[in-house]
Amino acid sequence: MPKNVKKWLAAPAVCLFIMGCSANETSHQQEKDRQKNEIRIMAPLLSPESPGENSPSLKALEAYTKKQINVTWVPNSSYNDKFNIVMASGDLPHAIVVTDKSPGFIKSVKAGAFWELSPYLKDYENLSRADKKVMKNSSINGEVYGIYRARDLIRASIIIRTDWLNNVGLDMPKTIDDFYEVLKAFKEKDPDKNGKDDTYGMVVPKWMGLGNGSPWDIMQTWFGAPNRYGVNENGELVPDFTTDEYMKALFFFKKLYDERLINRDFAVMDSAKWNDPVVKGKAGVIVDTGSRASQIQSALEEKDSGNKDVIDVIGSVEGPKGTYTFPTSGYAGMIAIPKASVKTEKELKEVLEFLDNMNDKQAQIIANNGVEGRNYKLENGAFSSLEKNNKKLLYEHEGLAQFSMGIPEQRHYIEEQTSKLFKHRQQVMKEGEKIAVFNPAESLVSDVYTQKGAQLDNIILDAKTQFIIGDIEEKGFQDAVELWYKSGGEDLMKELNQLYQKSK
Repeated sequence: MPKNVKKWLAAPAVCLFIMGCSANETSHQQEKDRQKNEIRIMAPLLSPESPGENSPSLKALEAYTKKQINVTWVPNSSYNDKFNIVMASGDLPHAIVVTDKSPGFIKSVKAGAFWELSPYLKDYENLSRADKKVMKNSSINGEVYGIYRARDLIRASIIIRTDWLNNVGLDMPKTIDDFYEVLKAFKEKDPDKNGKDDTYGMVVPKWMGLGNGSPWDIMQTWFGAPNRYGVNENGELVPDFTTDEYMKALFFFKKLYDERLINRDFAVMDSAKWNDPVVKGKAGVIVDTGSRASQIQSALEEKDSGNKDVIDVIGSVEGPKGTYTFPTSGYAGMIAIPKASVKTEKELKEVLEFLDNMNDKQAQIIANNGVEGRNYKLENGAFSSLEKNNKKLLYEHEGLAQFSMGIPEQRHYIEEQTSKLFKHRQQVMKEGEKIAVFNPAESLVSDVYTQKGAQLDNIILDAKTQFIIGDIEEKGFQDAVELWYKSGGEDLMKELNQLYQKSK
């Protein structure tokens, strides 16, 4: 074959080869660009449905942050289990919601699995303005391994049916004794006026709690008990359950149980059904976050339009040592950045930029309110939701709030409220900051607790339940405290006190 023919035949092959290389390089570059613009997140899902890939709210958030947002949604009930599985797999997202300082998270931090963020936050407009106290609370022994998700500092409230109060001739309680009298009247004085002995005072679910905001935690502070840990006269941390004030609260709880002023099944009652006895007219009081009051009020109005403004709230009642309330930590979990997926400082800064942008007003609005004209409308600057009779619209964005941090403040729209209940809830939050009992060991993380915390907590929680229902007396409870110390509690307090002195 003539050389010129060979050349002519070879040319397309070379050309095709070059084109192929070029196409591969282009494809590779496109993939790199795509990955650069992608942010992968793992977050808990509390709604029945997650925002789908085509959610208008998700698309709007992507347009605003200039990132392709891919979320792995995990049901909240199994989130901690999934977290541990994902950490073990090594196939991690760029950002992961951490719901609490669980042993699994602490172990991962100590193994160097997450970026320590303290040195970087000053470079970002929103993140640099995070609340220092809340940042410390969310830290691990003073080091920041996640951007906290802000929550109201004061949420604890006493929720009461005021129509029942009127029917039994009582005012809102001001002291612990008043509170007891209200519960007693709701049991004995036919507050619903149906002529039957079928009511009781307060609903309590199986959520016993140990410094995490359960009804028992809240009511203990009324007696002057510490929030999880107190500080003794020597400046040392001591567990709350070793104080006299705690025991006085425990005897009060037992009295409520013995006199049937609380539900007999509290130790097994599912917290998902917590509102039901109040809505169904069986009980008149709940001690929990103020937001529950609005849920109950709405449910009562749906049942009967005549039930308008029957639910109200107060923040606390006066006890033997003054008036106190139980605060939150100021946050509900945090967003951490794994080193396995974010390998360099450059990549870390890109993720932090995304998280910073998520705190901008517009991003907060999209994540919490959705898209204007679809999920809400603005008329003369006044916000109103378009989702009231359309849960599908709500689910388009509701899950996105799981990675909306609200730093330095919540900037999304809130429908204007004029009700007495809303105003009183705002008042409770404002006044509560002056009387809040803070946990002095909030930021301290102990190796002993990481290893034995669940076992130690269960010793006290079981004894607490047994004491309230009468299975053990005070000596039995003190025996459980002794067992707690012997099972690792002594080592825990020694370690916590070392960390506490160092932190000061």
